[in-house]
Amino acid sequence: MAESVTIARPYAEALFRVAKESGNLVKWSERLALLGQLAANPEARAAISDPNVAATQLVDLFRSACGTAVDTELSNFVQLLSNNDRLALLPEIASLYETYKQAEDGVKQAEIISAFPIDASQVNTLVPQLEAVFKSRLETSVSVDPSLIGGIKVVVGDQMLDASVRGKLDAMATALNH
Repeated sequence: MAESVTIARPYAEALFRVAKESGNLVKWSERLALLGQLAANPEARAAISDPNVAATQLVDLFRSACGTAVDTELSNFVQLLSNNDRLALLPEIASLYETYKQAEDGVKQAEIISAFPIDASQVNTLVPQLEAVFKSRLETSVSVDPSLIGGIKVVVGDQMLDASVRGKLDAMATALNH
């Protein structure tokens, strides 16, 4: 995993720079999402790793899957990846590209971990408060962890806000032990 991300990074960075210079960040985001989904498909993965499938056949497969979205830039990008045996890295390239795009847009990923399921209206009420705390626009995902007992924990990058009962109990235990 780490190795594939390391190999994918230069492709994602170069593509991000080109897309930014041409003002096509959103267009490439959509393209890469489609290509990443295709490359993650088990049948496509099998074709990519099959030595009997020619590089030109793989390029044609990816081009046809993109339908009307294919232009010279996209075609050249797919051809470049194929020539370097890097088509299997498309999911990682797409993920890295999205990370760069979100950073450019000032958006960060936030994971809200709750002791109990929370609905969309509760998340919508919570997000503006969290954006003020983290001083950034947030794109959230929600998961449930009953071990928190109550409250929430929010992780944004390397920052964490722990407003859970479990976190408070752990802090009290640490204070009592010292």
